[in-house]
Amino acid sequence: MAALKSTPEDAQRLAKAIVSDLLAYHGPKIEAGIRNDNLFDALADEIQEGRDLYNSRVAPDILSQTNFFDRALVDMVILPRANVKSRMW
Repeated sequence: MAALKSTPEDAQRLAKAIVSDLLAYHGPKIEAGIRNDNLFDALADEIQEGRDLYNSRVAPDILSQTNFFDRALVDMVILPRANVKSRMW
């Protein structure tokens, strides 16, 4: 088993890598979720799977002090798609 990520920098890199995989494998589903204003419902299983992986690989003290996974979702999934027509914006 891999060692737990014990620095904020390592945890942040892991969060970005996991979210990057979400983008690579679920791009059309993400855009449809934004368009239909149900992104988090449409990707609930995939997001939870990513969050579970992240939580299992990051030291508890880092988890309790940061929200890198959620931030990566916003920064990498939502913000770059601000041009997608949605009721959200």
